[in-house]
Amino acid sequence: MPDLTKPRGNRWIPYAGLLVLFWGVWGAFSGTPTSLYDYPNEMVYILWAVTMIIPAAFAMRGQKLDRRPVAALYGLIVGLTGAGGQLVLFKALTIGPAYLIFPLISISPAITVLMAVAILRERIRPLATVGVVAALASIVLFSISSGSGDAATGPWLVLALIVMIAWGVQAYYMKKAATVGVNDATTFVWMTISGLLLVPVAWFMMGEFPSHAPWQAPALTLGTQLLNAVGALFLVMALSRGKATIVAPVTNALAPVLTIILSLIVYQTLPSVYGFIGIVLAIGGSTLMVYADESGPATEVMGDVGAAVHSDRS
Repeated sequence: MPDLTKPRGNRWIPYAGLLVLFWGVWGAFSGTPTSLYDYPNEMVYILWAVTMIIPAAFAMRGQKLDRRPVAALYGLIVGLTGAGGQLVLFKALTIGPAYLIFPLISISPAITVLMAVAILRERIRPLATVGVVAALASIVLFSISSGSGDAATGPWLVLALIVMIAWGVQAYYMKKAATVGVNDATTFVWMTISGLLLVPVAWFMMGEFPSHAPWQAPALTLGTQLLNAVGALFLVMALSRGKATIVAPVTNALAPVLTIILSLIVYQTLPSVYGFIGIVLAIGGSTLMVYADESGPATEVMGDVGAAVHSDRS
């Protein structure tokens, strides 16, 4: 895999554009198989785990798998928090609006920043401080919004917060893995393995195979989850060709924006005033935190992938 730290002009732009397109569309339509065909969200997870093999195979091109125990330890932590977050996310999307869920999840860098401050005693940068404050304010506004008609069908807010925390922890341990020399391809492979390891859990939660579902349900699920997986592939390609200080904030902000726009158009609904302000604060706060993190002197290659996966993605 090309060195992610070496920018190559503007060659990253097409791949970043494809990433925003794929993840934005995926975010808007990820819950459609369940809402249209009553397809179990656990089955959506299972098919997602399978599609993750595609970017994992791409990531391993020209790379060697790090076989050290520390690589496996951090890889499993990263993978299980990421895959567990995906499992919860698919449930959240069945009971809550994507245009609120994805902006809320996008502020997971706040968890990463707070963990770095509390555990590593890192100094928080001014931009990151502003981002954390905006993110916390957005959570309050989403809480108000969830009782005003934006989402009255279930506890989507709690589930979205669980995903946010899981993916914030995931990004933190991605960076820890980078500090001990674990390459990004190895971590990505462990993420895929972890996703597959949780397939039996998803199957047990599902209870029985959805044999009643029409063929359109698994077909639509595979299509949307391939957007998710291939989007991760485009992220790696964009980061291998451009500066993380540009690529990470752009993709971190624009993918949720596209999800919001598509969701509002397709489902023909508008957020409340509190919900709208919360969306703006969440995306703005997330962008500030990612930019502050990636522009610091101690930038790690794995931080690039981390910005992708929590957004990930992966």
